[in-house]
Amino acid sequence: MLYFTRWKALAIILTALVVCLCAVPNFFPESTVKGWPKWAQRRLVLGLDLQGGSHILLEVDANAVKKDKLDQVRDDVRRALRDAKIGYSGLAVRNDTVEVRITRDTDVQNALTKLRELSQPLGGLLGSSGQRSLEVTDAGGGLIRLTVPQAAVTERVRQAVEQSIQIVERRVNELGTVEPLIQRQGTDRILVQVPGLQDPTRLKELLGKTAKLDFRMVDQTVPADQAVQGRVPPDSEVLMSSTAPKTPYVIKKQVLVSGGDLTDAQPGFDQRSGEPIVSFRFNTSGSRKFAQATSENVGQPFAIVLDNEVISAPVIREPITGGSGQISGSFTVQAANDLAILLRAGALPAPLTIIEERTVGPGLGQDSIEKGELAAYVGSIMVIVFMLLTYRLFGVFANIAVAINVAMIFGVLSLLNATLTLPGIAGIVLTVGIAVDSNVLIYERIREELRGGRNAISAIDAGFKRALSTILDSNITTFIAAAVLFYIGTGPVRGFAVTLGIGIITTVFTAFTLTRLIVAGWVRWKRPQTVPI
Repeated sequence: MLYFTRWKALAIILTALVVCLCAVPNFFPESTVKGWPKWAQRRLVLGLDLQGGSHILLEVDANAVKKDKLDQVRDDVRRALRDAKIGYSGLAVRNDTVEVRITRDTDVQNALTKLRELSQPLGGLLGSSGQRSLEVTDAGGGLIRLTVPQAAVTERVRQAVEQSIQIVERRVNELGTVEPLIQRQGTDRILVQVPGLQDPTRLKELLGKTAKLDFRMVDQTVPADQAVQGRVPPDSEVLMSSTAPKTPYVIKKQVLVSGGDLTDAQPGFDQRSGEPIVSFRFNTSGSRKFAQATSENVGQPFAIVLDNEVISAPVIREPITGGSGQISGSFTVQAANDLAILLRAGALPAPLTIIEERTVGPGLGQDSIEKGELAAYVGSIMVIVFMLLTYRLFGVFANIAVAINVAMIFGVLSLLNATLTLPGIAGIVLTVGIAVDSNVLIYERIREELRGGRNAISAIDAGFKRALSTILDSNITTFIAAAVLFYIGTGPVRGFAVTLGIGIITTVFTAFTLTRLIVAGWVRWKRPQTVPI
């Protein structure tokens, strides 16, 4: 156990040195580090509780999700009956169900068969219990009702939350913030924590917008003033302009091209007027649909609709076949930039409501840092003094190994660009105790071997060898607990689990390689007859 080849010793020293050097950028100002090579700029990011920032809790609008689901079912029913050439009337959403009346009694059974094909088994555990996405019933007299069960609504909300998390993450990252925390909380809520962001106003504006972009035709069959009075064609709706004064438009419900077909959106300036605009580009499918729509409707106005508001309604002068275009609408520079961010990130599947908002000031974070540092210093000094008094020279070896261990923890965290929170600092302090405990087990085992009559070198060798299994067992069980905390816990609990898990790995490394290498070097140098322990 005390013999190291030259290459093995060199590998241990280089590993510890390289990992420790990864922590060096944390000791320099950020402005200085930015001038270094990219690979050398990795450093720890202070969490919300240390540097302050914004805490926002969002809730997905379950009612909006249910309404969208019912609207989708209504459209699917219309398409299915038309494809089957089945006559119907009275298709509408009433009391959380979709109702449709089949014109001829002879078509009722065929219609039921076609509509039941729209019902699919729900995924996951719900599917195994026979739950379906739609319940189709014959109410008699040719009336068919399609009901969305609560299980299907719950599943749809879950999917909306997962999709919203991805979109929110893209929107927040577009702001250039560092290490935001975005995660699910409960069944229909999303937690957003952005360290360092003291003014969350713009963030809230970005998160609160659905950013659902549609390209639709303007319905010219009825004047807008008559439509406002209630004379709206069944396949159209009245939408208001996004700018003041609010102007009504009669817009067809059919979507020519949706925002989901966009591949890019960038802010810019109109070369003729100099006003801010947003340039966009479609994917292949969107380009084809947009080209077809503009070719078939030359001379007709079409509307660019964002979140049920008409941004602009230009007239199609000629077919647009290039797959790109621009949106103008009396934007400010920031409004154009924000709209581009929203379009690039994609539309939210449902509106998000801010139900909780907190801003943590940097003063509170600084106080947490100071108290955390004080706790770390006091704990470390007490550990160092204890090891020196109890194990004398071997206590010095243990303290050196523990110091390198802590430096390696910071190096690994910096390498991962991890976020350090107050619980994370607690995990590091706890790791110091675990590292010392490993050395205590080794040294006490050496003492037992000496009391058993072994000579100095043999006792040291046996102490390291026989303490190995005990230390591995204790550290593996602690690592399992840290892994469970990481996968089950959220937020700061995960930060604690990460630092604890990394600390356990570095502890095993330092206890069985670094400490043993230091002791082996001392043995080869001194050739001791007694052990100063």
